[in-house]
Amino acid sequence: MNTSIEILKKKIENFTPEIAEAFIKIIDNLDNTVRSNVSQFQLDEVSSRIEFHTENPATKLDFFENISELEKICA
Repeated sequence: MNTSIEILKKKIENFTPEIAEAFIKIIDNLDNTVRSNVSQFQLDEVSSRIEFHTENPATKLDFFENISELEKICA
C-alpha cells in the first residue's frame, strides 16, 4: 500500500496547475457523494470474489448470476 501511495504522490507532484485544479475538484466531489445503502458485508463479498478471480482467472465469477438483485440494492 505504501508503494502505491508513493507512486500516487509522485504523479500528483508532476501535475500541471490545470490538472491539479481539476484533480482537487474531483476529490472535493468525492467527499460529497451520497453513500449507497449496500451493506459493507455485500461490498466485501464482491470485492473478495473479484480479488479471488483476479488471482485465479480460470474461475467463474458466480455473483453475476445475482447482478439484478445487486442493481436493485444499488439503485
